[in-house]
Amino acid sequence: MKINIAIDGPSASGKSTIARLLAKRLGYIHIDTGAMYRGTAYKAKKLGLDILDEENIAEMLKSTCFSFDEAEHLYVDGVNVSKEIREKEMDMLASNVSTLPRVRAELVIRQQDLARSKGFILDGRDIGTVVLKDAEVKIFQTASTESRAKRRHAEHLAKCKEVDFDEIYEDLKRRDTQDSSREHSPLRRAEDAIEIDTSEMTITQVIERIDQVIADKLTELKAGDQHD
Repeated sequence: MKINIAIDGPSASGKSTIARLLAKRLGYIHIDTGAMYRGTAYKAKKLGLDILDEENIAEMLKSTCFSFDEAEHLYVDGVNVSKEIREKEMDMLASNVSTLPRVRAELVIRQQDLARSKGFILDGRDIGTVVLKDAEVKIFQTASTESRAKRRHAEHLAKCKEVDFDEIYEDLKRRDTQDSSREHSPLRRAEDAIEIDTSEMTITQVIERIDQVIADKLTELKAGDQHD
């Protein structure tokens, strides 16, 4: 039996890392929805569009193709942009473009279509509340701002990029405020989501915790099937 799994949480909380490892462990398909917003922002910037120009960006999406390969690289119109969309500049640009209702509506439809059959793990900020409201397992993965800033800082250093820690910390605070206060699909925990604070947890511990949640849900569903 395969189910759908939704993982939500703030920027740099490790959602994509956990989702990717879980997908590999379970034989599921991981869809990084945040990458799609980053890809949208990247293409809009490349075309010289105002990042808050909802009409033109929504129009742009009508002729934009998103795809992922087995290594989870994002392709926009057939071009691998996985490296470009992870540049620091894309953090706030993606957050800005995600506030546009028509853009969100278009990407949500695409994400729902991708996950129509079971066996998908999607991570983002509105997966459990909007994109996959019927996901059998919903996780809200959070962490303190300081621990998230340390992770993001370490990621940049690993790529030999010198970035000021305080700047990253303040960027995360700004993005948290924007993501949680936007009018459409704000970042929030779904009522039926399990919240996991990963501030002091290792990746292995987080995986084990979610593994248990999934196992419990599968047991529950199988028991329900037997009673029907």
